[in-house]
Amino acid sequence: MEEGSYKRKRISTMEGYDSRRGDGLPSDVVRNLFEFFGDTSDPTWAITRVHCSAVCCAWRSILCDPQLWNTIDLSTMESDFIKIQIEPYVWVSEKTDSRLNCILKTALSLSRRNITTLLFNLNLYVPDHLFTYTAERSPKLKRLVMPVWNKISIAGIRKAIASWKDLESLTIGNINSYNYDFLMRQISTNCKNFSELKLIGTCDFFASALVRYVPKLKVLSLRCSNLLKEDLIAILNGLQDLEVLNISHCVLLNTRPRTRIILTELDPLILGKAFRLRRFITCMKSESCVMCKRAREDEGIMRWYRYEEGLWKVDEVDSLAL
Repeated sequence: MEEGSYKRKRISTMEGYDSRRGDGLPSDVVRNLFEFFGDTSDPTWAITRVHCSAVCCAWRSILCDPQLWNTIDLSTMESDFIKIQIEPYVWVSEKTDSRLNCILKTALSLSRRNITTLLFNLNLYVPDHLFTYTAERSPKLKRLVMPVWNKISIAGIRKAIASWKDLESLTIGNINSYNYDFLMRQISTNCKNFSELKLIGTCDFFASALVRYVPKLKVLSLRCSNLLKEDLIAILNGLQDLEVLNISHCVLLNTRPRTRIILTELDPLILGKAFRLRRFITCMKSESCVMCKRAREDEGIMRWYRYEEGLWKVDEVDSLAL
């Protein structure tokens, strides 16, 4: 075939195709592809959808289907950061911030305010303005896994929680006592259906704040954390609606003057108070259980970066696992 003839044939096959409109594939075929490959349990799927929306107008239009955006899972996305000595005590690379800003804002635009589950990574630093922007555009949110706290202000927490009236479930990483108390107070004021909480690391006075602000809590997971015996008793006494309590792999401490003793078993008092629960999940086998041993070595403040990727997502309570 002559070169000129080949060019004419190639051009003719491309006639009528507009890459901006995606006319190369019928919309029903594209939709079926998204449904076939769109495993929403895959943590990278939300990011993949954002990238696909940039292919052409037709694909973006298809990806505006609210059913595709019930969940935004960014649990695999971490920030590139360096710890510093001044507030917010961390420097985050501009590349990381720009990528997060692009992915999150595009996903929020495509979702059309239909997000019900939002999952951040515990090592993802979300700027205050982006956190509140997200809250304003996800008013139907029911489940949240919080990012790192350093770059989120008290005002940002107040504004976000006020937007999430339907919030039912929350997972939070290490947090100081002041921010934790303020957060629980805002949840008490705004989130009347709140029923599930997972604390990845406890803080001072956390038990009393739970009893004061969320007494109707039904599910609580404290796995792999430091836990004082008196705090455990306060939870069992104060949370009368509690149905499920997970203290597996916790470092349980009996506080006495000038000393802390690690308990190796639960005494009859605690077992008696926990008898009313539907599920009381425990594991204190520091000699035979890998996770119990790790929690003991890390003194109840888990260094998740030392272990298998994504291990922090595990929970014996199915509704809190990722």
